[in-house]
Amino acid sequence: MGEYGVDLLGAIDGVAWIMLRNPARHNALRLEMWQAIPDVVAAVNADPAVRVCVIRGHGTDAFASGADISEFEQHRKDAASASAYEAVTNRAFAALLELEKPLVAMIHGFCMGGGLAVSLCADMRIASQDARFALPAARLGVGYHRAGVERLVHVVGPATAAEIFFAALQYSAEDALRIGLVNRVLPKDDLEGFTRAYATAMAGNAPLTQRAAKRAIRDTLAGSVGRDDTVERMIAACFESADYAEGVRAFLEKRRPRFSGR
Repeated sequence: MGEYGVDLLGAIDGVAWIMLRNPARHNALRLEMWQAIPDVVAAVNADPAVRVCVIRGHGTDAFASGADISEFEQHRKDAASASAYEAVTNRAFAALLELEKPLVAMIHGFCMGGGLAVSLCADMRIASQDARFALPAARLGVGYHRAGVERLVHVVGPATAAEIFFAALQYSAEDALRIGLVNRVLPKDDLEGFTRAYATAMAGNAPLTQRAAKRAIRDTLAGSVGRDDTVERMIAACFESADYAEGVRAFLEKRRPRFSGR
């Protein structure tokens, strides 16, 4: 294991963990880490034992402090190199957004710039009380990619997104909860235990229902562009599934259902 990377921790109770690791720089994302994300996500998607995925930073000081600015003079020195770099990050974001299974971001400490952009690819964000959020692009002169702006607008709305970009302010965990950037805020010592229990409980629910809902949410955000009948087919598959029969039977028998994803 090198000094930095993107690690996949095997599924326990249906939950896999993706860890962003660069502790020397508060888990800042280096080019090689961006490049690794699509393969890691593909492994999560392909593993039938995984029902839910949590993405986190190494340790408890940071989720990710952003893209590693020390690389910018080499990899983002002008428009052409910045475009090539953005193509790599876009592939990483697309992989996270297209993950079929629920994705939860567990956020300790710094969650800045590219780290915040990664967290916005998750379906839910759970933060510790010491979490700090910012998009400092306006302090660096960085042109922020359109897809990232769109994701932020979808989460917090246009007026708050404008403030986040224009003022480049830093937000506390409570601020982030107030503006809808995160779903929950927990004491630092409770965050991992809560997230583990939260994700494990989620992993016990019906996977086909979750995937259909996730696709419907994505289609709703996308509007009518590119929409097809995929969601309708996924909904119909739920009603034809063994899980639906099991869910109804378990309800009538007053017991917990045992879903198989089929």
